[in-house]
Amino acid sequence: MPQGAEPAAGTGGPLPAGAGRPASVQDAIRRDIIAGVLTPGARVTETSLAQRYDVSRVPVREALRGLESEGFIDSLPHVGSRVAPIPVHDADDLFAVREALEVSTARRAARRAAALWSGEESPEDWWRVRREIAALLDAGDAHVAADDLDPLVALNDQIHLRIAELSGSATMTRLLRQLSWKIEWLYAAEVQPRGKRLWPEHRVIVGAIDAGDGERAAALMAAHVRESRIGYLLRYGIETPSSDPVVAATVEERRPTGRR
Repeated sequence: MPQGAEPAAGTGGPLPAGAGRPASVQDAIRRDIIAGVLTPGARVTETSLAQRYDVSRVPVREALRGLESEGFIDSLPHVGSRVAPIPVHDADDLFAVREALEVSTARRAARRAAALWSGEESPEDWWRVRREIAALLDAGDAHVAADDLDPLVALNDQIHLRIAELSGSATMTRLLRQLSWKIEWLYAAEVQPRGKRLWPEHRVIVGAIDAGDGERAAALMAAHVRESRIGYLLRYGIETPSSDPVVAATVEERRPTGRR
């Protein structure tokens, strides 16, 4: 699709029955933006999106407002709405916020595990979420073994969100989910599968959480997210120095000769 062109109406397909609520339409539009179906600069209208997702214009209007607040849509009076640019130049800041959030969720999850083993707490959701994490880890290991790496992106996101759920903080889980959407959008131009090298780190992080070692879980999560941050800055050749001096130094050290 040409840059800035409006997508053909109706190509998105109808939403599931009963999903015409604003949140569902918002999820569908966001999904297509992240996937590159709706490209940066593409003009979007209530009419075209209503036809695309087979809903009325009312939930589309609410969805566009929500997506504008999330940074996925730019709207101007008398001009209309367009898909916003991918926030490449905000990448370092987005990863920095993600690191702070995930360090906190890992530490809190480990502390809840320690309380569980000591008998101080018995959270009802703990074992359900922990079983889901185990299943995600097994699924990822199987894909790595088969060199089938495409599913790792979604599996990675799910594991990090489940760890946030183990923390017991609904607020941090919600913030991480919103941040994950933006970071996944950063990778929209990524061609090569990613995640194989860092995938084994998930079991080590979860092991520290299970052991109730909050500081180790936090340190491992910080290193894990920081490595993703460094990798992104290197792959996309972002020249703006990182706000983290350690990240900035590592990027400069690893940058190919001739690009320094």
